[in-house]
Amino acid sequence: MDIPRLRNGQHPEPRPTARFFSLRLKFMLFFSLIVIMTCSSLSWYFMETRRTAMTDRLEELGSILLTNTVRNDHFRIAGVVLEDRATLEQFIQGIMAIDRVVYVMIAAADGRILDQQSKRGRKPSDRSPQSTPQPGYPTDRISESLLQTQLTAPLITKFVFSPEQTLIPQDDSSDWLVSFLLGQETLYDFAMPVLRKSPIEAILPQHSIEFEERSFPPPTNSSPVVGVVRIGVTDALAKQALRSIAGNVSILTGFIIMAGILGAHVLTSRITTPLRSLAGAARQLAESHYPPVPLVSVTHDEVGQLTQAFNAMTQSLYDRNRAITMNLDTIRRQVTQLTTVHQASVAIASAGLFDLNELLDRVLHLIVDNLGFSRMTVFLHHPDRNCASLARIIGVSPEIADAIRRIDIPVVDNGGITAELLLHGKPLLIQDIETITQRMYPPILEMARRSDVRSFIAVPLQSHTKILGFLAGDRGSRQCSEEDLHILLTIAGHVAAAIDNTKAYSDLTALTQHLEERIEQRTVELSRANAQLQDHDRRRSTFLSVVSHELRTPMTVIRSFAENMLDGVTGPLTDLQRTYLTRIEHNIARLGRIIVQLLDWSRFDTKSVELRMEEVSMCQIATIVADSLRMVASEKNVSLVIEPIASLPTVRGDRDRLEQILWNLIGNAIKFTPPGGRVTVECCESPSGFVQTCVADTGCGSESSHLSNIFDEFSGVPSAM
Repeated sequence: MDIPRLRNGQHPEPRPTARFFSLRLKFMLFFSLIVIMTCSSLSWYFMETRRTAMTDRLEELGSILLTNTVRNDHFRIAGVVLEDRATLEQFIQGIMAIDRVVYVMIAAADGRILDQQSKRGRKPSDRSPQSTPQPGYPTDRISESLLQTQLTAPLITKFVFSPEQTLIPQDDSSDWLVSFLLGQETLYDFAMPVLRKSPIEAILPQHSIEFEERSFPPPTNSSPVVGVVRIGVTDALAKQALRSIAGNVSILTGFIIMAGILGAHVLTSRITTPLRSLAGAARQLAESHYPPVPLVSVTHDEVGQLTQAFNAMTQSLYDRNRAITMNLDTIRRQVTQLTTVHQASVAIASAGLFDLNELLDRVLHLIVDNLGFSRMTVFLHHPDRNCASLARIIGVSPEIADAIRRIDIPVVDNGGITAELLLHGKPLLIQDIETITQRMYPPILEMARRSDVRSFIAVPLQSHTKILGFLAGDRGSRQCSEEDLHILLTIAGHVAAAIDNTKAYSDLTALTQHLEERIEQRTVELSRANAQLQDHDRRRSTFLSVVSHELRTPMTVIRSFAENMLDGVTGPLTDLQRTYLTRIEHNIARLGRIIVQLLDWSRFDTKSVELRMEEVSMCQIATIVADSLRMVASEKNVSLVIEPIASLPTVRGDRDRLEQILWNLIGNAIKFTPPGGRVTVECCESPSGFVQTCVADTGCGSESSHLSNIFDEFSGVPSAM
């Protein structure tokens, strides 16, 4: 549909029709093609059937003539065997009397031609001295081959005349239609050998045999073939009759085709003539502002029903076009309004419109440019001051804009226009400003009169449950309508959401700035606290280093005295004394390693602790630790038991640290086990292949709430004792 022309109240111009084949022509061509194909196929089938029948009759005629002649005893004995010329001439004349027979040839067993006659003559060539035509006969190759076989059925061969007027075999691949159209004659050669009579055949009368024996000497050849008979039959008469039939069939076929085409023309005319009338009426309806004259239906068939339906359709289309034309202006206005709303939405949704003044300026200009308003203004509500002030105005002089900008409208529920807009959220359509002078704020009324405002619309800017202000506009000298009110209500919703988003963005910006200041302040405090912690850590590392170095001197002295006593410097030792000194030496060595670990702990922040991995026996380590703590356990009256195990695989680990772990576990178990209690140390191999060491005691244990802190560094779990 041509939308610009419809908007101007005009009908679209019809496109020029291209050249085409009419429905009548298509139907006639299709029906004529069907008739021609059908009649041609039937005619061809009829001609082919007649040709086949004529050919079969020719072959049947030749076969009967040849078979009857060959199987005639008188002909075989008197004519062929005894070579009686009178008999041969009699049989040949009888056969040649048939009009379709062209030639007859009779040959003896040795290939000699006994007799022959032909109705066709071969024209002499220019080089031949003879001027009389020579009879035409086929070659003797077939006769020679038949003398060697005992055929009981005729051998049929087709011959045609060559350009030299000699008989040559016809090619099997040649089409009979070509020879038929060219008028070429075909000769059917029927050949059959004459066989000797078998002993079981009927015996001739005795006097005939005696006569023949007296008249002719008996043959000396013992071959079963005594001769060959060949009869040539022409198809010239059959083709002449077939041509006559073909002519009659062609005339009849042409008559049927012409009658079919004429009938198709009459039938299509009864269908296409009303359709052309319908097409003309449709063009008239498309080109004219008035409905076409109703078409008259002359038939009651489908075409007549179509004509009646078309008349009803044209009237319906005319009424519908009138309705479309009447509503076109309304649709155009609504399209403009929707376009303005869309553009306002796009402007509001723009990422860079977080500036309230720029946002209001673009939206108000869109409304004025597209919706035909003369002046537009936006007032914002300030609940903290309980008033409303101008945010943006266009369409007035700068002096009036400055004057309105200095006015603060009080928001009081006194029945005024401002209260209805900002307190109750009611949109207003004022047809005449003079009718509401008592409800308007006097300074605003004065500015409206100075701007020549007569009718205006004001709608609240409401986002969610908050009323942010109101949007107002007028059309100058024209009055505003309900349609203007509805479109401004739609735009006001988008503007209110944009104002709310702008305020929220401003609040979010202020909050973000405040949070950044707080984060900066907190960062300074954390930096100060971190510096203090680093100072404390340095002091702790220094303390551990000093303590470690200070403990090494007395440890060295103690180890020296213990070694001297073990070496016998102080005199002989008992076994118990030697055991105690050995344990003292072992624990002094372990205490030295602990001092080294203290130095490692002081360097935790800079280095990682290295483990000295080796193959160790957990049972041996547990026994050494238990023996070292057995005295402490006995002093507290706590039984310390090591469960023996037959064989336990070694593990890879750091001996000192494993010993320290067991020392801490067994020592804590003894410490927190009451007197009379029991501490058990057991080493075993778990099902998964690990060596498991279990330290169990009969003490009070720890509360379940503190179990998660057991493995924390430098953490302590309060005792339940």
